[in-house]
Amino acid sequence: MKFSSPLIRATLIRRYKRFLADCRLEDGREVVAHCANTGAMTGLKQEGQGIWLEPNDDPKRKLNYSWKFVELGDGHFAGIDTGLANRLVREALDAGRIKELTGYDNIRAEAKYGQNSRIDFLLTADGRPDAYVEVKSVTLKGEPDWAEFPDTVTVRGTKHLGELTEMAAQGHRAVMLYLVQRTDCARFRLAEALDPAYAAAYKQARAAGVEAICYTCDMSPTGISLGTALPVEQF
Repeated sequence: MKFSSPLIRATLIRRYKRFLADCRLEDGREVVAHCANTGAMTGLKQEGQGIWLEPNDDPKRKLNYSWKFVELGDGHFAGIDTGLANRLVREALDAGRIKELTGYDNIRAEAKYGQNSRIDFLLTADGRPDAYVEVKSVTLKGEPDWAEFPDTVTVRGTKHLGELTEMAAQGHRAVMLYLVQRTDCARFRLAEALDPAYAAAYKQARAAGVEAICYTCDMSPTGISLGTALPVEQF
């Protein structure tokens, strides 16, 4: 996925009101950027951090910059735009790049299921169980190289695990896909101490047959795409 415009470097001044960030461009100008992330963004919102913004000149948009990446050092990036996760996964599904989810003829986004919920992707094919795929964006890192989820309590995420558990009980495939928007992680595990309820629901879901897979991302100031699969810690 190529960005509409190549990203430009800036320095973070502060993130506030969840969706806004004051930033200083390299020419000294201060601008307000859209922050497409409602999470805690642990370790990714400190004053003075190097960040990367996508500029735009769309008159229909209130802000001319969107915050996309955080610099992590040693050439690594973290992607903070959670809205990119589903777009990246859809692109990868269409290209057959997620080996665990190949062989399906139809890919439907935002299909209704569960209790007034919508699954991120419903995959169907004749002669195969339907596959219900939920996508979660991962930006938290634990030492030394663990990608961890969640970065704060997520009641909604726990609800999704319960609904996937029900789909598995009905004989469907149910898949939790964790997309790590960092380039400095080599494996995945739950941040159990941050949300014990989510961890308990995850363990129950896995015992019921819900699958858990994880992929990282390849990132540069010109674009972002699905990377390689990461091992998932077993409970």
